[in-house]
Amino acid sequence: MKHFLSIADFTAAEISDMLVRAHALRQERNAGRANEPVLADKTLAMLFEKPSLRTRVSFEQGMNELGGRAVVLGQHEVGLGERESVADVARVLGGMVHGIAARVFKHEHLEQLAEHAGVPVINMLSDQSHPAQALADVMTLMDEFCPGDPGGLKGRTVPFVGDGNNVARSLAVICEKLGMRFVIASPTGYELAGAPANAELITDPHSAVADADAVYADTFVSMGEEGEKETKLEAFADYQINDALLADASTHAVVLHCLPAYRGVEITDAVMDGPRSRVFPQAHNRLHAQKGMLAVLLSQ
Repeated sequence: MKHFLSIADFTAAEISDMLVRAHALRQERNAGRANEPVLADKTLAMLFEKPSLRTRVSFEQGMNELGGRAVVLGQHEVGLGERESVADVARVLGGMVHGIAARVFKHEHLEQLAEHAGVPVINMLSDQSHPAQALADVMTLMDEFCPGDPGGLKGRTVPFVGDGNNVARSLAVICEKLGMRFVIASPTGYELAGAPANAELITDPHSAVADADAVYADTFVSMGEEGEKETKLEAFADYQINDALLADASTHAVVLHCLPAYRGVEITDAVMDGPRSRVFPQAHNRLHAQKGMLAVLLSQ
């Protein structure tokens, strides 16, 4: 049994296996063929402490398309660590379902679920990482540069312009695993903590995007940081992805954003809706990447 808490827990070969499976499942779907029901009679419990659009739809639809089922539970129904202890929730669900996926504020809650559930536990987002998003990010890069071949990404450069957050951390780790160069430009005080050794931390966004194959943006103010909004927006005023910044990137560089996007803040309409944007294919790849991961993790 293997949990999906962090990209760091997997080898490059294991990550590649998920991505290759995701690519094959998407090809079947796009050809109008149903995917093999490899998760028939399997149920995934999905726990949400944070709201979601792409995560909920991709996981729930992914389970459906692989022949399984999803049971969606909100924080008011479960109350992780409040109404019941995390360990007790894990023990209850572990005796009823075949896997647990959780979108939480505290990464430690995922670790406690994994310790006590007895079934695979999947990180749908925590304050520490967002590995499910990282799989979709890399699948989008594969589509652009080496369809179906994760190994073809070796040597590519991916700069992240913005806050050193959970999304950046998972992206940095998956880049390291697959041999890509990862650069992150953040203002002083907002650097990526716990970055892998390969990560290049700088403050100048224009230097960061030089030689880029893909430029990545994310919101400057994450859920739970609303009290810091004005301070953060002031600190990140020069970190917007716009035409002027992209002028310093490689001419073939594409733009990624994990969404939701605050248009006119971290990214302009002209970029997000422009010819270099791969933001919505990236969002669609959440479904396919999650299916690849679920097929590998839960069909065992």
